[in-house]
Amino acid sequence: MPDNSNYPARWPLRFKAHYFGVATYSTYGCEVTYGGRGRAEDPQDELQSSSESLGDKYPDNMKAGWGPIRNFPPPAKVTWRSKDGTPLEAEVDIGEIFKDELIRHNLTKEDIPLPTLAGDHTPGIILEVNDRTINVYMRMHLSAKELQVPGNKYSDFRNDLIKVYSRTY
Repeated sequence: MPDNSNYPARWPLRFKAHYFGVATYSTYGCEVTYGGRGRAEDPQDELQSSSESLGDKYPDNMKAGWGPIRNFPPPAKVTWRSKDGTPLEAEVDIGEIFKDELIRHNLTKEDIPLPTLAGDHTPGIILEVNDRTINVYMRMHLSAKELQVPGNKYSDFRNDLIKVYSRTY
């Protein structure tokens, strides 16, 4: 294994822009505004399906597709009704949650090839509203030196969904 101490790389991995996504479960009329735009506008009279109804697909089904967005707009504004009909609202300060601009991932510096370490990165940030709980996740596709699933030649990366914030209202 090569000596990684001389990498002309940025470590830890940081980001200056991000993608954003919203997922809603067991809510009525959820609206999320972030970066000056509406990111979710669910029907007021329709209960969104539960995360449990997705089975093994949850939570990996959540993605971030809006962007890239420069770090960081004002807090996300969220209004919704819980599954029991209680009206709720919140401000979620994505900039405060990620103020260190560190990319959350499950690889060590030694696991990541030099071109990936030296490059710029734009992770996905996902805001999930699940009944009365708001969760915030990060997902970043990172190349890996070794196969992550032995024998699977297409597993030379990680794309883990990592929860970084949770609050129940």
